[in-house]
Amino acid sequence: FIHAVPDTGALDFRPVDIVENTTFYGIAFRSTGQAFYKNSRAGARHFKIFLTPDQNLPAEQQQAMAQTVVQDINVTLEAGHRYTFILWGYSRAGSSPAMQLTILDDNPGDPGSQVALRLVNAGAGLGAVDGFQYARGTATGTSCPGGGTPAETATWTGLAELTASAYVQTAPGTKCYRVTPAGSGTTLFADAMALAGAPPNTVTGHQALPGTTQAGSAVSGFVVPRSVLGSKAPQTLTTPTIIFLWDRRPPNSEGF
Repeated sequence: FIHAVPDTGALDFRPVDIVENTTFYGIAFRSTGQAFYKNSRAGARHFKIFLTPDQNLPAEQQQAMAQTVVQDINVTLEAGHRYTFILWGYSRAGSSPAMQLTILDDNPGDPGSQVALRLVNAGAGLGAVDGFQYARGTATGTSCPGGGTPAETATWTGLAELTASAYVQTAPGTKCYRVTPAGSGTTLFADAMALAGAPPNTVTGHQALPGTTQAGSAVSGFVVPRSVLGSKAPQTLTTPTIIFLWDRRPPNSEGF
């Protein structure tokens, strides 16, 4: 569950049909709570998103907040699929794009010896964007470009607000993302290094961590906007940015 609504406070996401460990509590704007999927029972399901109670308020006001439904969700989950529930847009009446819930089916095809990359424009108010992905250079440090050179042609062009791109496949490696308003050379934020992952550890028995350096992985970059001034969203988030999550793990290594 990703909270990408820039003009509201923290949210709780939880099932209301059965008891299971698919709850996400106190998720603030531009947060996910954790960077991995939770198992959920397949079939027809019922979830709700509530306001997170403000612990500084009297008990009766906290209870009222905890009962305030932001979204009521009925969905059929397919066994073996991975899903992202993303709440995005503006919650304030009259603002555009309006708040809505989108369920992304995160199931790219096996990229084999390559990696699959996607861009998601969760930036309400940013308009359409162009996205560039390129190999980071070998300069010391973790910032981009690190000696790498962005392509002149965008990987994803004119990606509308509240839209996910198709996946593209590329050779494994440390990748940078550059995002600009559609048709503009001005970047929305500093180029960012995507989730890199790590190889398997034969000593400890740990599998490879998904990321752009590990063949067979899929990674998404979510462009998120700044907080709306004067809203309950964290007021320190004054510029857009991008967050990265994995969508597909690399295959298990032989012998594990």
